[in-house]
Amino acid sequence: PVHDISMPIKEEMMVYKNKQEKRPVITETREIEQGSRESRISMDSHTGTHLDAPSHMLETGHTIDRYRNFIHDAAVFDLTEVNDAITKDHLEKLGIKKGFFILLKTKNSFADSFDPDFVYLEKSGAQYLAEKGVVGVGIDALGIERNDLEHSTHTILLSRGIMILEGLRLKEINQGEYTLIAVPLNIEGCDGSPVRALLVEK
Repeated sequence: PVHDISMPIKEEMMVYKNKQEKRPVITETREIEQGSRESRISMDSHTGTHLDAPSHMLETGHTIDRYRNFIHDAAVFDLTEVNDAITKDHLEKLGIKKGFFILLKTKNSFADSFDPDFVYLEKSGAQYLAEKGVVGVGIDALGIERNDLEHSTHTILLSRGIMILEGLRLKEINQGEYTLIAVPLNIEGCDGSPVRALLVEK
């Protein structure tokens, strides 16, 4: 079975901090009576389920078109009992494997609107995952950190080449190992891109 863990893109969707300017705008530019229906989509590069490129936070970081591998061994970990920050202490007991893309399932997956107190990955947790040699970290929030002016979690991961996947929908997903397919648009020079993220059961 294949599970779609992406947020549907629509004008009334959840956006970061409920900022109106972050909402996608989908405008029909050609009607079926004209021979075909076409639309114009205007949206932020970090809309919905998306990958962050290193250039999102790092001055000399590479852009989203430089990523090449989008199929990974992945492990989903159920952390729905965590109410605030995911720390090293939460992760040490999980059996994190080197080379895996780690997906953090939290209570965020059960929210239909933006919660400013969303569960996030604290820098000690990010440092621990980096030391374990993961290839990527995904979370079911529109941001992987919260109210950190230094963007510590982003910096720790992106500076080590660890991919960050945000905005996942993991409500229906059980803890376990999967194959993750998460492909961004090939946008030259961009700091991130929406993705269609899929989990394939092994």
